[in-house]
Amino acid sequence: MLDSTLPFLSRGYAWLPDLSRRKGPGPVRTRLLGKPAIALRGPAAVTFFYDENHVRRRTALPEPVLSTLFGKGAVHTLDGSQHRGRKALFVSLLKDASGVARLAQQVAEEWERSSKEWTRRPQVTLFDEVSLLITRAVCRWAGVPLAERPDDDEARCTARDLVAMVDGFATAGPRHWRARRARRRQEERLAALVEELRAEEGTASADGARPDSAVRAVAVHRDADGELLDPRTAAVEILNVIRPTVAVTWYTVFGAHALHRHPALRQRLAQDRDGYARAFAHELRRFYPFAPFVAGLAPEDLEWHGDAVPEGSLVLLDLYGQNHDPELWHDPYLFDPERFVGREPGRDELVPQGGGDASEGHRCPGEDITLAVLSTLLPRLARLEYDVPDQDLRIPLNRMPTRPRSGFVITAAH
Repeated sequence: MLDSTLPFLSRGYAWLPDLSRRKGPGPVRTRLLGKPAIALRGPAAVTFFYDENHVRRRTALPEPVLSTLFGKGAVHTLDGSQHRGRKALFVSLLKDASGVARLAQQVAEEWERSSKEWTRRPQVTLFDEVSLLITRAVCRWAGVPLAERPDDDEARCTARDLVAMVDGFATAGPRHWRARRARRRQEERLAALVEELRAEEGTASADGARPDSAVRAVAVHRDADGELLDPRTAAVEILNVIRPTVAVTWYTVFGAHALHRHPALRQRLAQDRDGYARAFAHELRRFYPFAPFVAGLAPEDLEWHGDAVPEGSLVLLDLYGQNHDPELWHDPYLFDPERFVGREPGRDELVPQGGGDASEGHRCPGEDITLAVLSTLLPRLARLEYDVPDQDLRIPLNRMPTRPRSGFVITAAH
């Protein structure tokens, strides 16, 4: 087969669903990054994909993704006991209900501070401002210091770097190189912070204390081999706490886009009764594109429903395709939060951040934070009054990750 890397990069989110439609029922076979690949979708495929006997991650992620999005040595690249030990750190930080509630409160406070300031400006670009307020909130929550300056320069620079890491992982050219530089800056800064904390507290005393922040928790964490993370890897994992939280910016701006397209939903979202904000957040994550797929390597010859999966081939789980699969969703290209009113989606049904068990497998443990931050911001966004001037609100499917071209400009906020 011809290699599909260039068609994927040029067509983006539409590439794999289009292949699937042309092929018909069953898995899709192609080549990607020079390797044979098989693409799956559906709840049963999610179960297959997240079984460590079927898919390994250690050598699956290409270097450009590691140097921008995840970082080298990150939990995403581990398997087996190494992965479970490191994953337990993230589960303790990101799935603790009281910790998630504290972060949501920090986000609410930053929204109030920021939205008041917006009223004094002729216009604001929502994407930029939401990324800034989430950066302030998550850094304060995680224990990453941001110098308080009149121009808020350090917070803005940090927000730009965190956004750049996400924005440049699936592309070539200027966005990709901005992402590499951003990661290098932030890893250096956070590695120095880890070394400073360890020097101040001493390893022995730090190990016996209950960490009061994500930074301290990572600084004292010991891997399966009993060793502390080296400072650079610790910095990578601190970024894997704060970077995905700032990535909620994409969904928040998609929320503004949805309200602009469906203004009749605004009042109900503003009131947020009967868990409507959470239902709205679920539908945003289903409807709007973020990750096109996740990938791993087959560690040995496997079989999927009678189809051979040769050792060393790429196994792709089609996230965007599954979230728009008419076999799973009625009118999948209709934005309808009612799908989730009064019910939570099945574990392996809605998969914008992957599937499987977040505690044991490779599913993102930050979904609780994603939903909490969105449930905090979306009703406030719906209550904010503003105008939407003429601008380019198209969401191109060949840009990954995509967003409204204009960043969603608002005027006359009050």
